[in-house]
Amino acid sequence: MERLQKVIAKAGIASRRNAEKLIEQGRVKVNGKIVREMGVQVDVNDEIVVDNKPIHKEEKVYYLFNKPKNVITTVTDTHDRTTVLDYFSDVRERIYPVGRLDYETTGLLILTNDGDFAQKMMHPKTHVNKTYCVTVEGIFTDKMAQLLADGILLEGKKTLPAIIEILSRSKKKNQTVLNITIFEGRNREIRKMMEYFHCKVIHLDRIAYGTLDLGKLQRGKYRKLRSYEIKKLIALVNQDGISD
Repeated sequence: MERLQKVIAKAGIASRRNAEKLIEQGRVKVNGKIVREMGVQVDVNDEIVVDNKPIHKEEKVYYLFNKPKNVITTVTDTHDRTTVLDYFSDVRERIYPVGRLDYETTGLLILTNDGDFAQKMMHPKTHVNKTYCVTVEGIFTDKMAQLLADGILLEGKKTLPAIIEILSRSKKKNQTVLNITIFEGRNREIRKMMEYFHCKVIHLDRIAYGTLDLGKLQRGKYRKLRSYEIKKLIALVNQDGISD
């Protein structure tokens, strides 16, 4: 026996968290009856239907994607904007993004149908490292970098220490380019960090996530993760003992 939301996640319908939302919204039936409460146990003989479609187990797949600018990190969009899934039209499995990147942010994104894996990658306790290359208007000083490295107060909560690497400063262009590695997943965290220092973000690109980097993958392209890459990521998120 397993919890319903875990079975839905394993089937590649959604992450565990989103599976719980589907249940709350009355979009899941077990043996013909709508289930809305959490923690319901099901077994292999139960018929589970999501949005009037029976679920079936899919082979787990994992993709690395280099997200272009002005693309929505969702499965669908009510305003008919381009989503990341529009780049995966030839993929049969029901994949979805692990976390999100802002509309204007580019770079590394993982997509999968492995709900357990996605949940652990996004879990606050795992502190998975994410590195961004940031171009800002203005001169970002060493003192600012040290403050970020120590942690700053954002919305009443101190950020975890970050790793800062200043790549270039140009007085002529009035720009600074720096790499920032963070270990938490707050919404728009990098942009809020720059706002704290009154620096306008010109370009934001995620270049690494966990043990992955983009390598030579071109913008708007994707590839399947190699088996050793998947094993490294799973080992990374399992080291903190995140429970079901």
